[in-house]
Amino acid sequence: MKLSRVGEDRLLAALLPSLRIAKTVVAGAGDDCAVIKLRGNRDFLVLKTDCVVEQVHFPSSAKPTDIGWKAMMRPLSDFAATSAVPQFALITLIVRQETEARRIKRIYRGLNAAAAQFDVSIVGGETSRTPGPLMLSISVAGSVERNRFVSRRGGKVGDDLFVTGRLGGALRHKHLRFVPRIAESRWLTENFSVHAMIDLSDGLGTDLPRLARASKVGFKINIHKLPLTAGCNIDNALSDGEDYELLFAISARERDRLQTSWRKKFRQLPLTRIGELRSKFDIRNSKLPGGYVHFE
Repeated sequence: MKLSRVGEDRLLAALLPSLRIAKTVVAGAGDDCAVIKLRGNRDFLVLKTDCVVEQVHFPSSAKPTDIGWKAMMRPLSDFAATSAVPQFALITLIVRQETEARRIKRIYRGLNAAAAQFDVSIVGGETSRTPGPLMLSISVAGSVERNRFVSRRGGKVGDDLFVTGRLGGALRHKHLRFVPRIAESRWLTENFSVHAMIDLSDGLGTDLPRLARASKVGFKINIHKLPLTAGCNIDNALSDGEDYELLFAISARERDRLQTSWRKKFRQLPLTRIGELRSKFDIRNSKLPGGYVHFE
Protein backbone atom coordinates (compact mmCIF):
# COMPACT_ATOMS: atom_id res chain seq x y z
CA MET A 1 0.00 0.00 0.00
CA LYS A 2 1.40 3.40 -0.98
CA LEU A 3 2.09 6.09 1.60
CA SER A 4 -0.48 8.32 -0.08
CA ARG A 5 -3.14 5.89 1.17
CA VAL A 6 -1.56 5.18 4.55
CA GLY A 7 -0.91 8.73 5.76
CA GLU A 8 1.50 9.95 8.43
CA ASP A 9 -0.34 8.82 11.58
CA ARG A 10 -1.02 5.27 10.37
CA LEU A 11 2.56 4.94 9.14
CA LEU A 12 3.94 5.98 12.52
CA ALA A 13 1.51 3.69 14.33
CA ALA A 14 2.97 0.80 12.33
CA LEU A 15 6.62 1.79 12.80
CA LEU A 16 6.90 3.06 16.36
CA PRO A 17 5.95 -0.08 18.36
CA SER A 18 8.98 -1.90 16.93
CA LEU A 19 11.48 0.72 18.11
CA ARG A 20 13.74 -0.19 21.01
CA ILE A 21 13.12 2.11 23.99
CA ALA A 22 15.48 2.29 26.98
CA LYS A 23 14.09 2.54 30.50
CA THR A 24 15.52 6.05 30.79
CA VAL A 25 13.15 7.32 28.06
CA VAL A 26 10.32 9.31 29.66
CA ALA A 27 8.71 10.31 26.34
CA GLY A 28 9.81 8.93 23.00
CA ALA A 29 8.68 8.83 19.39
CA GLY A 30 5.08 9.95 19.01
CA ASP A 31 5.30 12.92 21.37
CA ASP A 32 6.40 16.46 20.53
CA CYS A 33 9.90 15.94 21.95
CA ALA A 34 11.95 13.04 23.24
CA VAL A 35 12.47 13.36 26.98
CA ILE A 36 15.26 11.43 28.69
CA LYS A 37 16.05 10.81 32.36
CA LEU A 38 19.81 11.05 33.01
CA ARG A 39 21.37 9.54 36.11
CA GLY A 40 22.42 12.22 38.59
CA ASN A 41 20.70 15.02 36.65
CA ARG A 42 17.82 16.86 38.30
CA ASP A 43 16.36 17.91 34.95
CA PHE A 44 15.27 15.85 31.96
CA LEU A 45 17.23 15.98 28.70
CA VAL A 46 14.98 17.09 25.81
CA LEU A 47 15.66 16.29 22.14
CA LYS A 48 13.86 17.25 18.95
CA THR A 49 14.57 17.17 15.22
CA ASP A 50 12.51 18.79 12.49
CA CYS A 51 12.97 19.72 8.86
CA VAL A 52 11.78 22.08 6.15
CA VAL A 53 11.68 21.12 2.48
CA GLU A 54 11.42 23.49 -0.47
CA GLN A 55 7.94 23.47 -2.06
CA VAL A 56 6.56 21.60 0.97
CA HIS A 57 7.22 23.99 3.88
CA PHE A 58 8.18 27.11 1.92
CA PRO A 59 7.95 28.33 -1.69
CA SER A 60 11.09 28.72 -3.78
CA SER A 61 10.40 32.46 -3.82
CA ALA A 62 10.64 32.75 -0.01
CA LYS A 63 13.25 35.10 1.42
CA PRO A 64 16.34 33.10 2.48
CA THR A 65 16.30 34.67 5.95
CA ASP A 66 12.67 33.57 6.37
CA ILE A 67 13.58 30.00 5.37
CA GLY A 68 16.25 29.89 8.06
CA TRP A 69 13.95 31.48 10.64
CA LYS A 70 11.18 28.96 10.05
CA ALA A 71 13.57 26.00 10.01
CA MET A 72 14.86 26.90 13.48
CA MET A 73 11.54 27.90 14.99
CA ARG A 74 9.69 24.69 14.05
CA PRO A 75 11.53 22.42 16.53
CA LEU A 76 11.48 25.21 19.11
CA SER A 77 7.68 25.20 18.90
CA ASP A 78 7.80 21.54 19.97
CA PHE A 79 9.96 22.62 22.91
CA ALA A 80 7.16 25.03 23.83
CA ALA A 81 4.67 22.14 23.78
CA THR A 82 6.92 20.30 26.26
CA SER A 83 7.59 23.44 28.36
CA ALA A 84 11.29 22.85 27.77
CA VAL A 85 14.22 25.26 27.40
CA PRO A 86 16.23 24.84 24.16
CA GLN A 87 20.01 25.20 24.42
CA PHE A 88 21.92 23.71 21.45
CA ALA A 89 21.17 23.10 17.77
CA LEU A 90 22.71 21.10 14.92
CA ILE A 91 22.01 22.06 11.30
CA THR A 92 21.92 19.64 8.36
CA LEU A 93 21.86 21.44 5.01
CA ILE A 94 21.02 19.51 1.83
CA VAL A 95 21.24 21.66 -1.29
CA ARG A 96 21.94 21.67 -5.03
CA GLN A 97 25.56 22.43 -5.91
CA GLU A 98 24.42 25.13 -8.35
CA THR A 99 22.95 27.18 -5.47
CA GLU A 100 24.48 30.62 -4.94
CA ALA A 101 26.63 30.77 -1.80
CA ARG A 102 25.09 34.12 -0.83
CA ARG A 103 21.64 32.46 -0.65
CA ILE A 104 22.95 29.96 1.90
CA LYS A 105 24.63 32.73 3.87
CA ARG A 106 21.29 34.52 4.10
CA ILE A 107 19.54 31.32 5.20
CA TYR A 108 22.09 31.02 8.00
CA ARG A 109 21.48 34.62 8.92
CA GLY A 110 17.85 33.66 9.51
CA LEU A 111 18.87 30.55 11.47
CA ASN A 112 21.14 32.64 13.70
CA ALA A 113 18.51 35.32 14.28
CA ALA A 114 15.92 32.74 15.30
CA ALA A 115 18.35 30.91 17.58
CA ALA A 116 19.33 34.19 19.25
CA GLN A 117 15.68 34.80 20.21
CA PHE A 118 15.95 31.92 22.69
CA ASP A 119 19.69 31.96 23.43
CA VAL A 120 20.28 28.75 21.44
CA SER A 121 23.84 27.97 20.34
CA ILE A 122 24.33 26.44 16.89
CA VAL A 123 27.12 23.95 17.57
CA GLY A 124 27.57 21.97 14.34
CA GLY A 125 25.80 19.88 11.76
CA GLU A 126 26.29 18.41 8.28
CA THR A 127 26.05 19.40 4.61
CA SER A 128 25.27 17.34 1.54
CA ARG A 129 24.40 17.96 -2.08
CA THR A 130 21.22 16.82 -3.79
CA PRO A 131 19.69 16.99 -7.27
CA GLY A 132 16.36 17.80 -5.62
CA PRO A 133 14.88 20.60 -3.51
CA LEU A 134 16.68 22.45 -0.73
CA MET A 135 16.23 20.84 2.70
CA LEU A 136 17.18 21.91 6.22
CA SER A 137 17.02 19.56 9.20
CA ILE A 138 17.40 21.09 12.67
CA SER A 139 18.15 19.01 15.77
CA VAL A 140 17.77 20.75 19.14
CA ALA A 141 18.83 19.70 22.63
CA GLY A 142 17.75 21.29 25.89
CA SER A 143 16.20 20.52 29.26
CA VAL A 144 13.08 20.71 31.36
CA GLU A 145 12.55 20.41 35.10
CA ARG A 146 11.00 17.10 36.07
CA ASN A 147 7.99 18.77 37.67
CA ARG A 148 7.33 21.01 34.65
CA PHE A 149 7.54 18.50 31.79
CA VAL A 150 4.30 18.27 29.76
CA SER A 151 3.42 15.70 27.11
CA ARG A 152 0.35 14.93 25.01
CA ARG A 153 -0.53 12.01 27.27
CA GLY A 154 -1.76 13.54 30.53
CA GLY A 155 -5.18 14.90 29.62
CA LYS A 156 -8.00 13.96 32.01
CA VAL A 157 -11.76 13.65 31.56
CA GLY A 158 -13.31 16.98 32.53
CA ASP A 159 -10.25 19.09 31.69
CA ASP A 160 -10.81 22.40 29.94
CA LEU A 161 -9.20 22.87 26.51
CA PHE A 162 -7.53 26.22 25.84
CA VAL A 163 -5.77 27.60 22.79
CA THR A 164 -3.42 30.59 22.57
CA GLY A 165 -3.59 33.26 19.89
CA ARG A 166 -5.74 33.08 16.77
CA LEU A 167 -6.17 30.31 14.23
CA GLY A 168 -6.29 30.11 10.45
CA GLY A 169 -4.65 31.87 7.56
CA ALA A 170 -1.05 31.23 8.60
CA LEU A 171 0.03 30.36 5.06
CA ARG A 172 -1.01 33.87 4.05
CA HIS A 173 0.35 35.61 7.11
CA LYS A 174 2.78 34.23 9.64
CA HIS A 175 4.05 30.73 8.85
CA LEU A 176 7.51 32.00 7.82
CA ARG A 177 7.98 34.48 10.70
CA PHE A 178 6.19 33.06 13.75
CA VAL A 179 7.65 33.01 17.28
CA PRO A 180 7.12 29.81 19.34
CA ARG A 181 5.16 30.18 22.57
CA ILE A 182 8.06 29.16 24.80
CA ALA A 183 7.68 32.13 27.17
CA GLU A 184 3.96 31.45 27.53
CA SER A 185 4.52 27.73 28.05
CA ARG A 186 7.15 28.31 30.72
CA TRP A 187 4.86 30.73 32.53
CA LEU A 188 2.00 28.23 32.40
CA THR A 189 3.97 25.40 34.01
CA GLU A 190 5.45 27.72 36.62
CA ASN A 191 1.99 28.79 37.78
CA PHE A 192 -0.38 25.94 36.87
CA SER A 193 -0.54 22.17 36.51
CA VAL A 194 -0.90 21.66 32.75
CA HIS A 195 -2.06 18.09 32.11
CA ALA A 196 -1.39 17.84 28.35
CA MET A 197 -0.17 20.15 25.60
CA ILE A 198 0.60 20.16 21.87
CA ASP A 199 1.64 22.82 19.38
CA LEU A 200 -0.74 23.39 16.49
CA SER A 201 1.54 22.80 13.52
CA ASP A 202 -0.81 20.64 11.41
CA GLY A 203 -4.08 22.35 12.28
CA LEU A 204 -6.55 22.00 15.15
CA GLY A 205 -8.55 19.40 13.19
CA THR A 206 -5.51 17.10 13.15
CA ASP A 207 -3.67 18.00 16.36
CA LEU A 208 -6.61 17.98 18.80
CA PRO A 209 -7.52 14.35 17.96
CA ARG A 210 -3.83 13.47 18.35
CA LEU A 211 -3.77 14.92 21.88
CA ALA A 212 -7.02 13.13 22.74
CA ARG A 213 -5.77 9.78 21.41
CA ALA A 214 -2.50 10.12 23.32
CA SER A 215 -4.44 10.89 26.52
CA LYS A 216 -6.96 8.09 25.79
CA VAL A 217 -9.91 10.43 26.09
CA GLY A 218 -12.50 12.04 23.85
CA PHE A 219 -13.30 15.71 23.42
CA LYS A 220 -16.08 18.18 22.83
CA ILE A 221 -15.43 21.61 21.35
CA ASN A 222 -17.59 24.56 20.40
CA ILE A 223 -16.34 25.42 16.91
CA HIS A 224 -18.13 28.76 17.11
CA LYS A 225 -15.83 29.75 19.99
CA LEU A 226 -12.63 29.26 17.98
CA PRO A 227 -10.46 32.40 17.94
CA LEU A 228 -10.23 33.29 14.25
CA THR A 229 -7.55 35.28 12.47
CA ALA A 230 -9.07 38.27 10.68
CA GLY A 231 -10.47 37.21 7.31
CA CYS A 232 -10.61 33.51 8.23
CA ASN A 233 -13.51 31.16 8.85
CA ILE A 234 -14.02 28.05 10.99
CA ASP A 235 -12.74 25.71 8.28
CA ASN A 236 -9.53 27.75 8.07
CA ALA A 237 -9.09 27.52 11.84
CA LEU A 238 -9.53 23.74 11.78
CA SER A 239 -7.65 22.86 8.62
CA ASP A 240 -5.09 25.44 7.49
CA GLY A 241 -2.30 24.42 9.88
CA GLU A 242 1.01 26.21 10.52
CA ASP A 243 -0.49 28.24 13.41
CA TYR A 244 2.20 27.19 15.93
CA GLU A 245 -0.09 28.11 18.81
CA LEU A 246 -0.47 26.02 21.97
CA LEU A 247 -3.42 23.75 22.69
CA PHE A 248 -3.47 22.54 26.29
CA ALA A 249 -5.64 20.77 28.84
CA ILE A 250 -5.97 22.00 32.41
CA SER A 251 -8.30 21.26 35.30
CA ALA A 252 -11.62 23.11 35.07
CA ARG A 253 -11.05 24.18 38.67
CA GLU A 254 -8.18 26.38 37.46
CA ARG A 255 -10.23 28.10 34.74
CA ASP A 256 -11.02 31.41 36.44
CA ARG A 257 -7.56 31.90 37.93
CA LEU A 258 -5.92 31.03 34.62
CA GLN A 259 -8.00 33.44 32.58
CA THR A 260 -7.54 36.29 35.07
CA SER A 261 -3.79 35.76 35.41
CA TRP A 262 -3.30 35.36 31.65
CA ARG A 263 -5.00 38.68 30.87
CA LYS A 264 -2.64 40.43 33.27
CA LYS A 265 0.51 38.70 31.97
CA PHE A 266 -0.13 38.51 28.20
CA ARG A 267 -2.39 41.45 27.42
CA GLN A 268 -1.84 41.32 23.66
CA LEU A 269 -2.30 37.54 23.25
CA PRO A 270 -5.78 35.98 23.42
CA LEU A 271 -6.39 32.80 25.42
CA THR A 272 -9.62 31.00 24.52
CA ARG A 273 -11.46 28.10 26.11
CA ILE A 274 -12.67 26.04 23.16
CA GLY A 275 -14.06 22.93 24.87
CA GLU A 276 -13.28 20.07 27.21
CA LEU A 277 -12.00 16.52 27.33
CA ARG A 278 -14.62 13.79 27.63
CA SER A 279 -14.69 10.06 28.14
CA LYS A 280 -13.42 8.24 25.07
CA PHE A 281 -16.83 6.58 24.94
CA ASP A 282 -18.46 10.01 24.61
CA ILE A 283 -16.44 11.54 21.77
CA ARG A 284 -17.89 14.66 20.19
CA ASN A 285 -16.55 16.44 17.11
CA SER A 286 -14.38 13.37 16.55
CA LYS A 287 -14.50 13.81 12.77
CA LEU A 288 -13.27 17.37 12.57
CA PRO A 289 -12.10 18.55 9.16
CA GLY A 290 -8.44 17.56 9.26
CA GLY A 291 -5.40 19.78 8.90
CA TYR A 292 -2.18 18.91 7.13
CA VAL A 293 -1.16 15.24 7.06
CA HIS A 294 2.09 14.16 5.39
CA PHE A 295 1.82 11.83 2.37
CA GLU A 296 -1.93 12.41 1.91
